[in-house]
Amino acid sequence: MGKVYVFDHPLIQHKLTFIRDKNTGTKEFRELVDEVASLMAFEITRDMPLEDIEVETPVSKANAKTLAGKKLGIVPILRAGLGMVDGILKLIPAAKVGHIGLYRDPETLKPIEYYVKLPSDVEERDFILVDPMLATGGSAVEAIHSLKKRGAKSIKFMCLVACPEGVDAIKEEHPDVDIFIAALDEKLNEKGYIVPGLGDAGDRLYGTK
Repeated sequence: MGKVYVFDHPLIQHKLTFIRDKNTGTKEFRELVDEVASLMAFEITRDMPLEDIEVETPVSKANAKTLAGKKLGIVPILRAGLGMVDGILKLIPAAKVGHIGLYRDPETLKPIEYYVKLPSDVEERDFILVDPMLATGGSAVEAIHSLKKRGAKSIKFMCLVACPEGVDAIKEEHPDVDIFIAALDEKLNEKGYIVPGLGDAGDRLYGTK
């Protein structure tokens, strides 16, 4: 059964305050999202396996730890998810990056897949699916479906701000997926925005509104 992790680290909460602030400009917003993604990556990779090796220090030989070679994949949901990728890559530069593009059908309001590009060895990788917002959960649920139908067996979802409706949607459709969030907000409003939220993450990242 997947778990929900809400990060309460002071640095994450401090930076998230400025991400929420409507007066934060595009440049600062983009930098803050990048920084919070890096901080969250510390926790989301906590269970990565290690193996013992021997190294030669300037003084003597030492028994040490190194990552056991588990392959990672980072997959942003286009377009807002792109804002979180570089922050994770700063810590895990060897990770491969895939992309999933979705749009909302104007009649059914259901997410429709229009682009998917993933590493060739999907079944061998642990995937971190990233998107700044988890609102209705429709896009995240569909993106997880896209990964699974291409062979992904290990998936974690990471976002900045979520609401209970979105969390419940993932838990119902994909109970095996762990969810990592910086803040669990109150609710969705009648327009589908998270309250209090941070507005439209894509527009604020790229200055398109």
